[in-house]
Amino acid sequence: MDLTYKILIAGAIIIVLGWVAYGIWWYKVLQEEKKQPEKKTEHLDKVKKSFEDYAKKMAEYKLKPYEKKGDDDKKAIR
Repeated sequence: MDLTYKILIAGAIIIVLGWVAYGIWWYKVLQEEKKQPEKKTEHLDKVKKSFEDYAKKMAEYKLKPYEKKGDDDKKAIR
């Protein structure tokens, strides 16, 4: 085999090993993040509260019934 092919194969092996090492490192980072308590900010609490208030307000809202305005609807071309 030529020296070029040997260099290409060695380079490919190094790249694969690098990706495997990166995957292991990323897996450890994810495991550490799962152990951490969930961060809650004051802004997030305000947004959640305002959304809950809005949801309650919309649950109580009743749509006014639609009132027809005479026979104008019957004359319209369909």
